[in-house]
Amino acid sequence: MTTLNRINIGISEEDRKQIAGGLSTLLADSYLLYLKTQNFHWNVVGPMFRTLHLEFESEYQELALAVDTIAESIRALGFPVPATFDEFQKRSSIIEPVGVPHAKEMIHQLVAGQEAILTTSRALFPIAEKARDLATVDLLTKRMQHHEKTAWMLRSMLEE
Repeated sequence: MTTLNRINIGISEEDRKQIAGGLSTLLADSYLLYLKTQNFHWNVVGPMFRTLHLEFESEYQELALAVDTIAESIRALGFPVPATFDEFQKRSSIIEPVGVPHAKEMIHQLVAGQEAILTTSRALFPIAEKARDLATVDLLTKRMQHHEKTAWMLRSMLEE
């Protein structure tokens, strides 16, 4: 690598590699949750149809923006983005739905997806913080705020 191509952003290559790996898992979780949310947007039925259809649409659009931001952060750290469905499935804890679940089961699955992303984010946070990667810390903070709020809002729909 020439001097011009060397990444010198104040974070060691080893730390950048570890952070990029964690971001790759976050990307996989986010992309698969995006796909699941869009699937449920298209397939939801029942008395809560309109509310859920609009909520799911808003969330999958937000996730589409998030995956781009996460992928660009991986590139900024100097690593390629894992960007195939196979790679996403290997990295993510998000499970594809079987068939078309009922609306309440959709909500349960999306809450679990939000919580999976929170778990992934929290695992990466101390690594980024220790490396003084404030850009990743900021990204993770914003993602956690969003997913905590979304999980809460979805859980609220399940209360009787």
